[in-house]
Amino acid sequence: MCIFCKIINNEIPSYKIYEDEYTLAFLDLSQATKGHTLIVPKKHFANIFETPCEELHHIMNSVKAVTEKLKKSLGVENVNILNNSGTLAGQTVHHLHFHVIPRYENDNCELCPSATNPSFDELKNLCDLINN
Repeated sequence: MCIFCKIINNEIPSYKIYEDEYTLAFLDLSQATKGHTLIVPKKHFANIFETPCEELHHIMNSVKAVTEKLKKSLGVENVNILNNSGTLAGQTVHHLHFHVIPRYENDNCELCPSATNPSFDELKNLCDLINN
């Protein structure tokens, strides 16, 4: 079972900021910028090529919901939405996922070589901020 399936099944803790019947969104442990979130389908699909269009529709609805939540809670006005499908494209976890990376003035984010590694307390505080 992949790491994202384990997160979905609550076998590994995560900092959840959105969940519905089809998807789960949680903070990335390596924050490219404040609020960097991963959105995954609850069903396992390795990449975009294996994912049915109906599932992609649900995922994109969740992407929209997450961006609105980040806008409301963190004042985010700009985002990058990224997906890597396949090893040559940089996919390291072979469970379809989308990154929502908030962009801020002078954030120096190079998608994503300069990602930070916040502490668990910092991630919990950020999760609480987004969820309130």
